Amino acid sequence: MKVYFNPLDKACKSLTGAIPRKSEVTFNIFCYKSGEVDFSADSCTFVLSPDGCAPVSYPMHRTEFGWSVNLKFNQIGLYFYHFRFDDIALGRGLLREGKLTATPENYQITVYDDRFTTPDWMKGGVMYQIFPDRFCKSGDCVLKEGKVFRQDWGGIPRYQPNEYGKVLNNDFFGGNLNGIREKLDYLRELNVTVIYLNPIFEAYSNHRYDTGDYMKIDSFLGTEEDFDRLIADAKARGIKIVLDGVFNHTGDNSRYFNKYGTYEGVLGAHQSPLSPYSDWYRFYHFPDSYESWWGIDTLPAVNEGSPSYQEFIFGEDGVLRHWLRHGIGGYRLDVADELPDFFLQKLRKAVKEEDPDAVIIGEVWEDASNKIAYSQRRKYLQGYELDSVMNYPLKDAIISYVTSANTTQLRETIFALIDHYPKQVLDCLMNILGTHDTPRIVTVMGRKVCSGKDEMAVTRLSTEEKRAAIEKVKMAALLQFTLPGIPCIYYGDETGMEGYIDPFCRRCFDWKNVDEDLGAYYRKLGNVREGEFAEAFRSGTYREIFADQFCLVFERRSENGSVYVYINNSTNEYTVRFKGRYRELLSGRTFDEKLHFDGFSYGIIAKIK
Repeated sequence: MKVYFNPLDKACKSLTGAIPRKSEVTFNIFCYKSGEVDFSADSCTFVLSPDGCAPVSYPMHRTEFGWSVNLKFNQIGLYFYHFRFDDIALGRGLLREGKLTATPENYQITVYDDRFTTPDWMKGGVMYQIFPDRFCKSGDCVLKEGKVFRQDWGGIPRYQPNEYGKVLNNDFFGGNLNGIREKLDYLRELNVTVIYLNPIFEAYSNHRYDTGDYMKIDSFLGTEEDFDRLIADAKARGIKIVLDGVFNHTGDNSRYFNKYGTYEGVLGAHQSPLSPYSDWYRFYHFPDSYESWWGIDTLPAVNEGSPSYQEFIFGEDGVLRHWLRHGIGGYRLDVADELPDFFLQKLRKAVKEEDPDAVIIGEVWEDASNKIAYSQRRKYLQGYELDSVMNYPLKDAIISYVTSANTTQLRETIFALIDHYPKQVLDCLMNILGTHDTPRIVTVMGRKVCSGKDEMAVTRLSTEEKRAAIEKVKMAALLQFTLPGIPCIYYGDETGMEGYIDPFCRRCFDWKNVDEDLGAYYRKLGNVREGEFAEAFRSGTYREIFADQFCLVFERRSENGSVYVYINNSTNEYTVRFKGRYRELLSGRTFDEKLHFDGFSYGIIAKIK
């Protein structure tokens, strides 16, 4: 006898994916005869473990097809389960299908608050990430002391440590808010609907993750009036602005810590225990030994439990509400896994009270539904915390498939996301191929290895290497734009920019040398997402049609119709048969009844009505 269970099959689990609180779910195991008898069993139990609690066994009743049990989930949280027969168990195997074993791997159920919603405006769009100092420069800038202005737009950012062993990140190329405003039409041609800006508040460094003043736009980027004009001009083009919220640490050269006395008339926490900011930080030995982010003393860690800090961030006149009142679309939270659960919950409350439609995106590099950070299970997606996260698992899986020609990790990751995440989160996941913290996707696909930063600074792909890498980028971008979530283009990826790890992935946008063909391809992908079948990408379901080691064909379906995506990373040829007449949406070619696709090909097809 054989057994079958897959939680993504509604015949096996009546509600697939994460479920709202108060849901009733039926679990069915199917049994069928086979040529060989694998096992026999007289009974089956459903073994359920609420997160952190002892397992509870529920007897399943025999049916004509196998075993069944119905349960109601009244409490939000994580639950883990498997099935136990007389002397063996059925747990999670490859691609979510059941596996008989003595030591089962549990399936997961995420139960979220039944009132949990995410912003509809974000779904179905295209996001674009900008590192402000390196995107576009317009007009002159005035530097403060200690900062270095680079006249060589596009030069290699400084990366070598000074005589004290520190990389200062204090060289600036002059990209600013008005420069971004000048390129809004360019972004709209890419079908961009959301701009995510790396930090723009006053800071000492070019990356600005060392916040100096949360209430002030960095003067090197422009004024508050410039920011308001950017928001207004973007809104006129259907684009929202999302800001980077860095609330786990500040800069040591900030008005709150004021280690160097830069902020005259302000008593910083480093200057006196009597500072109004003293309980924002944790000192081991005052004043020079203090908790900092990853031991970097220029980034003193914030005590998120401080009532005055919470009031400053969450209060009626606090940071979050202040910038929301300027009309931003929400926040991306830096190092969300280092912000305590209570802090995230208070943050969400403040943001949603001010603007229920604002989005909250967390920087989480793993499966955000079950992550353990600092020995604690984190709660990100249960209705009281985040709306979305940066989809690093999918990024890694897409890159794995394109570089290895093996679909396994990609399929596993897709199925895990669908199984673990609430659908409303799945639809607005921030699907990335690269960010300011990772190598450029063209460089990744070029696979040219360097021994250190000195070599990375000067290494480039040859013309032939880059051409081959760009073809791989196109394949990766197809998946990025068509799988559940919202694609996020890291500035310059659409023009073929190269760069290894920070700071080489943060070089200036080269507006004079762009890969026009790659840019046109990204525009086509954006057009497809915004076109006739937009609803399939906005909220459509995912269904795998065919897969083997090299090839994947899947459907995105909505009430308004379906699109089918195929991607073949091999020399093999495939034929897919359909009923009716279809059009390939990138090339415009049409075909009847069947689609034959060659090696190393990909496309998006839809039925002609």
